[in-house]
Amino acid sequence: MPDSLVHALVCHPAAPDACVRAIGVSARREADGALLLGYRLDGDPGALRIPDRATALPPERLWAHTCFELFVTVDGERAYREFNFSPNGQWMRFDFDDYRQRIASPAGPAPQISLREPSRCLELSVRLPAELLPAGDLLVGLTAVVEHADGSHRYWALRHPSGQPDFHHRDGFALALKAPTP
Repeated sequence: MPDSLVHALVCHPAAPDACVRAIGVSARREADGALLLGYRLDGDPGALRIPDRATALPPERLWAHTCFELFVTVDGERAYREFNFSPNGQWMRFDFDDYRQRIASPAGPAPQISLREPSRCLELSVRLPAELLPAGDLLVGLTAVVEHADGSHRYWALRHPSGQPDFHHRDGFALALKAPTP
């Protein structure tokens, strides 16, 4: 994980997760505006469905499997961006001009993604180039979808809004990340 504060994700209370002990995420901006993310899932990998590199998934449905996510916006803006990062190395970006109102995503560089699987955990590191992020100070939602071996899902987030899991809800954009200073 990048050297920064680790933020603990919380499993949505509607479906507790007996297979995952914890998910932590570190997030920090680099001098060039890039964002470094480090996701660490501690639990029983044998009880989870973890996509492997040999398995290509439909890019628009990475979130339907074990997947680490980032939601990002700028304070005061309605538009936001969603990134999905699969343990198999695939990624996807979705742009929205308002709550769940998807718009076309312009082309951009690919993030750098690496995976480590030490004993009883999964570590995914991501470097998102500045070109993929809104300019300025960011508000982000850090989330994860965990697929169990039985096909059920658990939803983890830095903050859950009330009701059903909803990573798009603005209350989940709970972490402020300052733009780098020149």
